[in-house]
Amino acid sequence: MLKYIILGFIQGLTEFFPVSSSGHLVIIKNILAIGNQEELALYVVLHLGTVLSLIVFFFKDILKTLRDRKTLLLIGLVTILTGIIGVSGKDFFESLFNSPKLVAGALIVTGVTLLFTQKIREPKRDTVYFKDALFLGAMQGIAIIPGISRSGITISTLLFRKINRETAFKFSFLASIPAILGAAFLEARKIEFALKTGFSNFFAGFLSSLVTGIIALWLLKFILRKAKLHYFGYYCIIIGIITLLFI
Repeated sequence: MLKYIILGFIQGLTEFFPVSSSGHLVIIKNILAIGNQEELALYVVLHLGTVLSLIVFFFKDILKTLRDRKTLLLIGLVTILTGIIGVSGKDFFESLFNSPKLVAGALIVTGVTLLFTQKIREPKRDTVYFKDALFLGAMQGIAIIPGISRSGITISTLLFRKINRETAFKFSFLASIPAILGAAFLEARKIEFALKTGFSNFFAGFLSSLVTGIIALWLLKFILRKAKLHYFGYYCIIIGIITLLFI
């Protein structure tokens, strides 16, 4: 059970910190020698834990968004673009989960992107426009690549678009909820494996990712307000290099 709790902790922390949860899970599964069927079931269960943490953390914002037609349309646009990229490149993206070296390279790309955010002066815009949603949807689609951090690449994209940190943080994660739920739904049949082969272990991982995810969101919001997002860039580059050298 400890293995599942640890993986849930890693998922909850890395899903929202801009360091790529999928990239870390690929690396960890190679270290812990997790089987493919178990990995797929665990991937879905842990993502359900983190999406629930998103709903809990942003509950008031979600209710407000449901009454805002413009924001709903923008999130819908982001989701459609992400879905098109995800579905059209499904086989390619899945193949990358078996390549730690490529994941390492993607982590380095994420790190370099985050380092560039320190060059951004405090953006003032608090309104997300159609063009912003187009860029965000494309970047969220690309973030399916393990090692490319979804939160890192999407928040950075909005910051580069001159949107302020608070709005970038909130819109990035609100727009991620349909995409994460959709991906989990498509793979939901694999949860049967979790129910048949050790429900308690998978549930422990689920709870671990849920609680850790809420804590990670709070910490990331604080770090982003302090304009320290680029610190994660150094971490991604170091982990990427270590992976290239030793895994």
